[in-house]
Amino acid sequence: MKSRIKTLIAVLIVGASFSCDSDESKKGRFLLKGNEKMEENDPKSAMAFYGEAIELDSTYADAYYNKALAHLQLNQLTESIQDLSLAIKYNPGYYDATFQRGLNYLDNGEFYNARSDAEKLVQLDDQNWKSYFLSGLVEEKLKNFPEAIAAFKKASELNPENSDLLVNQATILFYQKDYEAAKNILTEAMRVNPLEPHLHNLRSMIYFDEQNYEEALNSVEKAISLNKSQAYFYNNKGLYLLFLDQKEEGLELINQSIKMDANNPFTLRNKGIYYVMQGDKVSALQYLVELDQNHPDMDLVKEYLAKAQAL
Repeated sequence: MKSRIKTLIAVLIVGASFSCDSDESKKGRFLLKGNEKMEENDPKSAMAFYGEAIELDSTYADAYYNKALAHLQLNQLTESIQDLSLAIKYNPGYYDATFQRGLNYLDNGEFYNARSDAEKLVQLDDQNWKSYFLSGLVEEKLKNFPEAIAAFKKASELNPENSDLLVNQATILFYQKDYEAAKNILTEAMRVNPLEPHLHNLRSMIYFDEQNYEEALNSVEKAISLNKSQAYFYNNKGLYLLFLDQKEEGLELINQSIKMDANNPFTLRNKGIYYVMQGDKVSALQYLVELDQNHPDMDLVKEYLAKAQAL
């Protein structure tokens, strides 16, 4: 049921201009050839061209930045961070590289490094909403919820038409179980962008916690209609169907979510709940015992582990 906050803004590939056949123009052409390969969804070939540009100029920050984005497209986080660090080394004021490295650190579980980059972004440009956006994401990961909300509010003030920033605030309030405040912010987000799928998914999660399962189902179906690629939307719908006594349909959606993303522990919890509802103690314990050890604060785990043990 986890509502995953968006962490990636559309990245910009840095281009180049040139006018004569010098090393400067040659490296620029390699950069542009690499960009063309990125547009063709061929990051490996793109990296080869960016490497040629770096051969001509080992301090070419833009080539390191674009090469880092190619690594990112191949899910090579460590290599992407290394190239971004080189881009920043040769251009200490490189805002986009610092922002992207901060996001990469977050995805890599390096929260304090991400916080350092967020602080640097504020120093580089305290009027750019992305500086505070990254800060909010970091503080949320560190469970510093008041600081996270304050950062997202600041980002929203600088970019009031970005509904994601409002949804992020509401997500933190949801974590704190302040449902009324969360719903109020979601109402504001609806005015900004009623077609934001994460808004409707979060609303479904609030309805579920309030035991309003029909409304939870309606809201998550709206989210899915707007974005069919989010695995956790299907997992949430599966959970709601379990509680609406449509257990087999619910299990089918939970399994579909696992096929789309095998790394979401909430799918395992939901399968454990399914087996408790089916009276299958052995299968339920296979899921819930380990989850209780690894994710002791996850909602519903202790409740359904106790129910499984009592079967």
